[in-house]
Amino acid sequence: MTQPTPSAPSLTRGTAYRFGAIAVGLLFIAAIIVLSGQSPFEVLGAMVGGAFGTPDQFARVLATLVPLTLCACGLIFTFNAGLYNLGIEGQMMAGGIAATLALRLLQDVAPGAPAIIGGLLAGVLGGTLWALLAGGLNVGFRISEIFAGLGLNFVAQGLAVYLIFGPWKRPGVASMSGTAPFPETVWLPSVGNTEASPIALAIAGAALVFTVIVMRNTYFGLRLRAVGLNSRAATVQGVPATRYMLSAFALCGAFAGMAGALQVLAVFHRLIPNISSNLGFLSLLIVMLGNFNALMVLPVAAFFSVLNVGSLALPIQFQLESALAGVIQGALVLSAVIGRGLSQLAGRTGKH
Repeated sequence: MTQPTPSAPSLTRGTAYRFGAIAVGLLFIAAIIVLSGQSPFEVLGAMVGGAFGTPDQFARVLATLVPLTLCACGLIFTFNAGLYNLGIEGQMMAGGIAATLALRLLQDVAPGAPAIIGGLLAGVLGGTLWALLAGGLNVGFRISEIFAGLGLNFVAQGLAVYLIFGPWKRPGVASMSGTAPFPETVWLPSVGNTEASPIALAIAGAALVFTVIVMRNTYFGLRLRAVGLNSRAATVQGVPATRYMLSAFALCGAFAGMAGALQVLAVFHRLIPNISSNLGFLSLLIVMLGNFNALMVLPVAAFFSVLNVGSLALPIQFQLESALAGVIQGALVLSAVIGRGLSQLAGRTGKH
């Protein structure tokens, strides 16, 4: 028996609610900027200029886009499985720690490509295992993945700080700036002296293509969505819900671990205490604003990357806090969530 589709009026009304909520969010952002004594258009122009004004700034946008895309792709799997993987930050840190360990072991005995590949694979493994730990706590001990993930974030952060100030500290004195930089033989190639790495961009692009294909064109994606809609019903229909939930955690952890490894290999060239730079949490907003749709990951992630980098120009030109970018991001996500809720309500109303 097929499900009834929403009537045309309810679809139109739902779409109107979505766009209306986004419009209200934009008006709210404009009002905040006006209250700060600035013109919204001038602030927008400054942020665009701060993101694309020089090759280094544009390269920083691309470098930020890579971990945002990878983490958002991973979260597409967990969100569609009905899981709120707030442990994405810890999984990214675990990937960075694992990659650092591999590089420390390989930088002298197998410098160059073998060490780089080993670091990337170690990052994937570290992120996967950290995610499966949160998944195991969820499916095995009924501990909410939200609390399990947040707790493991703190553990990963503490582990990174311990290693930086303990076994892996810089020669002489430990520093919050991180471990000693790795030799250039184990850096990912970049464009000039910028932070943009073509290999990192290619990895993020491949992850996005993989995510789109799996979620839209495979039985795995279909069953994963079924588990997310109703895990009990999916189990009754013969879908192993537990296995699919753990698979979603593993895929998300693998992508997040790769993002952490790329932060070490392509951006910082060392392990720093906040190797994730809060990009894991930002990727949560990206997926929510994109309505959990893999096709929306790239444009929304690119927008957020421009906001992140461009906002650094605000204190210089307007004496505005760069945290304004966070206000813009939060307002847009909140309005999108409200619009989605109103759209779903309109759809249910249209069925009666």
